[in-house]
Amino acid sequence: MATTNHFGIALRGWRERVSPQDSGLEAGGDRRIPGLRREELARLAGLSVDYVVRLEQGRARHPSAQVVTALARALRLEPSERDHLFRCAQLAPPSAGNVSRHVPARVHRLVGRLAGNPTAVFAADWTLIGWNEMWSAAVGDPRTYGWDERNLVAGMFRPSDGRRREPIAGWPVRSWEGDEVEEEDLVADLRVTAAAHPHDMRLVAFVERMLRDSPRFAHLWSNGTARTHVGDRKTIEHPRVGDIDLDLDVVMAAGTDLRIVTYTAAPGTTDAEKLDDLRAACPLPDRSPAPSISGTSGPG
Repeated sequence: MATTNHFGIALRGWRERVSPQDSGLEAGGDRRIPGLRREELARLAGLSVDYVVRLEQGRARHPSAQVVTALARALRLEPSERDHLFRCAQLAPPSAGNVSRHVPARVHRLVGRLAGNPTAVFAADWTLIGWNEMWSAAVGDPRTYGWDERNLVAGMFRPSDGRRREPIAGWPVRSWEGDEVEEEDLVADLRVTAAAHPHDMRLVAFVERMLRDSPRFAHLWSNGTARTHVGDRKTIEHPRVGDIDLDLDVVMAAGTDLRIVTYTAAPGTTDAEKLDDLRAACPLPDRSPAPSISGTSGPG
């Protein structure tokens, strides 16, 4: 069965939208399309015209990363478009550099709209960047957590003396699936980030330190599991309202690799009533167009 030629479709569409003048070419002559001719794209990318034709027609299906990079540069693609072209060629997109700790204004606005629920923002390496007032009310003030580099993975794998592990947040938070499953999920997620940012020396050093200091982390890292953490169900041992059973969801902010983590309770339950009690005592921020969240850092 024939498969859709996604690479060729994208290549032709982007070629036809590029202005010859923007590429430093003469715009004269009889042009059937407003964009680049195949021979012009081939010249700009350092490829043969025949190869460009075969790529567009789907007769050449496996271009190298060097070829895709050259085409993306010649076509003046945005990063998201460049990454799409790589995926169409069944190649991994280029590294995005260092893990970003920058929280765009639209993410601030989103967290502001979630002000009634405990919500925090994590970088892709699980460094805690910011949180709202309800997060502090439900899970404790993150400034008291004591995580190395304010990193959830570091907090999860803190050395213990064989007794019950200290709470990783302000007070004990238990995963319904068990600590072992939660640990595996976080390590698998961190591995995805490490592969996407191989040149982030801060992340490389962090992983090396975890491998050295935590046998449990080293064991999970060696099993090769890689997947994005999407959520869990938690019991928070709250000192004021008692145990609260909540759903924890991890949402990727569009256009970023930030993790927005939020707790919610099913409507009409005792747990929802306990969250209401916390809201009543919690000073919620003004619903301005761009409300702030605590603890945010600048660009990474």
